Amino acid sequence: MHLWNPPFCGDIDMRIRRDGVWFYQGTPIGRPGLVKLFSGILKREGEKYFLVTPVEKVGIAVEDAPMVAVDFTADGAGEAQVLTFHTLTEDVAVAGPGNPIRVARDPVTGEPSPYVLIRANLEALIDRKSFYRLIDLGVHAVHEGRRWFGLWSDRQFFPVIPSSELPE
Repeated sequence: MHLWNPPFCGDIDMRIRRDGVWFYQGTPIGRPGLVKLFSGILKREGEKYFLVTPVEKVGIAVEDAPMVAVDFTADGAGEAQVLTFHTLTEDVAVAGPGNPIRVARDPVTGEPSPYVLIRANLEALIDRKSFYRLIDLGVHAVHEGRRWFGLWSDRQFFPVIPSSELPE
């Protein structure tokens, strides 16, 4: 699907709110199966999002990330730990070299927004309860010459915040 490149047919009145709720013409889409279907044909090009079929491509609005990771499992420990994320749309991704975790911080408040790459350039915002659970698994490690507090998954270290910015 991510290789399909049909002609652009314009934007439609569909948006995905930051909390993962999909709207069509201002009304929430209440059928989870329909949301899952749409999420399966979702594509990102640069900063824009599209629903793509073999014959057409339409633009939609996304407030933050198009998916929300609502849970995860942690197996193993230390560098061998594996974090597996589950989204509202039933996507599953193992964080690692191909599915990195990143944490963006609001430039004004410093509040973190954590994300995990789910598939083909599509990220999921990690929900607050899952992020708090992830922080409980965090460790300090040297990453690119600097000491960080972060997470291990699939032998990859993902920095969350510089250790120097944490209280002693």
